[in-house]
Amino acid sequence: MKFSPICRRTVLALAAAPLLVGSAMAQQAAWPDKMIKLVVPFPAGGPTDTASRIVGQKLGERLKQTVLVENKAGASGSIAAAQVSKSPADGYTLMMLATPTLLAPHLYKKAGYDTVKDFTPVATVYDLPIVVVVNPKLLPDVTDLKSLIANAKAQKTPLNYTSSGAGSFGHLSMELLKQMAGFDMQHVPYKGGVPAITDTIGGQVPIMYADLVAALPHIQAGKLRAIAVGSPQRVTMLPEVKTIAEQGIKGYDAVSWGGLLAPPGTPKAVVERIAGEVKQILAEKEIQDKLLNAGAIAHFQDPAQMGQRVQQDYTRWGQLIRDKGIASE
Repeated sequence: MKFSPICRRTVLALAAAPLLVGSAMAQQAAWPDKMIKLVVPFPAGGPTDTASRIVGQKLGERLKQTVLVENKAGASGSIAAAQVSKSPADGYTLMMLATPTLLAPHLYKKAGYDTVKDFTPVATVYDLPIVVVVNPKLLPDVTDLKSLIANAKAQKTPLNYTSSGAGSFGHLSMELLKQMAGFDMQHVPYKGGVPAITDTIGGQVPIMYADLVAALPHIQAGKLRAIAVGSPQRVTMLPEVKTIAEQGIKGYDAVSWGGLLAPPGTPKAVVERIAGEVKQILAEKEIQDKLLNAGAIAHFQDPAQMGQRVQQDYTRWGQLIRDKGIASE
């Protein structure tokens, strides 16, 4: 029997299909057989970098492969994210997503990626609490959220507050608080959390919405007073400080967080393997303590849960950014 050229190609393709499927399955079964790169879209030394190194080292031990942490900072992490989104989907490139990078496409016109569409969620790793602090010398009577709002409403000109920058999570969180509580303050953006905290302590600005990891030593030293945390629950590092929701702003929820992403199309079996390992890692008391010392709270969510969280935060904070006309400097 003779086959036409088209039929011959069809027969050959059908014959090759099981081989291709088998080859792909074999590659997945062999994963990982080389070094894995974990991209951190921020400089070394910050909470995202520290959490990545803690979890990355343990992940490498469990997978019996080196997990190399590579810092690639710039534009709230969007430079790294754009590159990772276009990396091979083979399980050998991961990125530690943090909230600034999640929201960067709303703040930068040319971020180069869509956080929801251009990645595969792997696992949430940590929450990073944020806290409203005041200079106790400048605002001695402000001891909780109610007194802050009353003080702000009594001013003839708006009180100043600061954050680590225009479009930072502290900035967005305070704008959300102002919107929900019905009061006003003027944002004074700084380029980074350290100079913002330094000037809040020094009295140039009386109020800051800060990362807890950066503010905690100064709170403990009495140089700053914590009056509210943005998370739905109180945090173990400041158990006496009430949440914003507890202080009358029902439904308020502002938590910065981090989690692992992979390029789009990364095999499901590989994603589930990594997620399973991360779940075991974050269940270890030693790892929880190490993250806590870095100011982060271990918080595992599986790929589906992380994907839902990415979608919700991208939509919710994106709407606030548009409503307030916020742009990164």
